[in-house]
Amino acid sequence: MTPVRALCRRGGPPVLDPDGHAAAGPVLVLRPRRVRVAAWVCAVGTVVAFAVPAALLRRSDTGVYFRTADQVAVVLLGMLIAAGILLLARPRVRADARGVEVRNVGSSRYLPWETVRAVSFPDGASWARLDLPYDEYMSVLAVQAVDGQRAVAGIRQLRALHGAAHAAQPGDAQPGGARPGGAQPGRP
Repeated sequence: MTPVRALCRRGGPPVLDPDGHAAAGPVLVLRPRRVRVAAWVCAVGTVVAFAVPAALLRRSDTGVYFRTADQVAVVLLGMLIAAGILLLARPRVRADARGVEVRNVGSSRYLPWETVRAVSFPDGASWARLDLPYDEYMSVLAVQAVDGQRAVAGIRQLRALHGAAHAAQPGDAQPGGARPGGAQPGRP
């Protein structure tokens, strides 16, 4: 079992894999830009939209008497909604020579490069994905099409790390019998 202190250390190389090993070489960190900015703007706007009426509730002529607890509850409701909006700013990818950690809105998962068949960005897709064995894939919300050239640069860097990791492996067979590039064994 890895000590908690080793997982939470600030100095030194970051920890990527669940075993608590330090990152191998430089770490590539990718985050969406436009979605993060939009999420923060919407979250701040939501808090303001709830705080202003809450501050004015006592002074309204509606015939209802609002207490301090009601005002606090309205502000807290706005803050809860803003926290939900800020979940959209959570996606991140961290990758090194050994593997990639993908953190999407609700979950985080570490994958060693041996289990990733390809790093792809299908035509018309909103975000990138990691192709896994047995026709499965994992969405990578941190690399989004709306970020334009920033997303292109990010996907190229991820592909370079993936390619370097697979070039270092002996043999070119992938898990599940597939070869790099999607060719089936025995076919060109």
